[in-house]
Amino acid sequence: MVEVRLRAVRVDLQSNTPVLLLQESEGLGRTLPIFIGAPEATAIAFALQGMDTPRPMTHDLIRDLMDALGADVVRVVITELKTATYFAEIVLRQSEREIPVSSRPSDAVAVAVRTGAPLFVADDLMESEGIMLAVDEEDDADADTEDDGSNPDELVGEFRNFLDSIRPEDFSS
Repeated sequence: MVEVRLRAVRVDLQSNTPVLLLQESEGLGRTLPIFIGAPEATAIAFALQGMDTPRPMTHDLIRDLMDALGADVVRVVITELKTATYFAEIVLRQSEREIPVSSRPSDAVAVAVRTGAPLFVADDLMESEGIMLAVDEEDDADADTEDDGSNPDELVGEFRNFLDSIRPEDFSS
């Protein structure tokens, strides 16, 4: 497994779709881009910014349920890509047992951000799908001060713009 960090959550300008950028913590610096839904992107952005909501969001509820059941998130692993769909596992520890739970990558990352769990990508997946991205100076400056490599205020602003521009027909197949 390759340990990664959440480099950024951005909106792809061509498709107007949010994308997670998971970058190797060490090594070549490859990045795995994963397109995600707007609600999950917003949930991740809120967690990164530390925004409190009047009622728990779904991923906060998941964290709270795990706490109530005495389970900890050990790690999140992006495991595979099948037919253009990424798969992930949230690995929990309860007592002495490790329990893998299948998840969408976006939900797994949203839970990891809330619990501080480390992120990993399967070796063969990073080898086949990881790309080298040019990092601009602004991202480098952000990386020195932010764990996720992005400015939370800017990130939330990007998602607000995305949500303002989206139409119901964008979701039709």
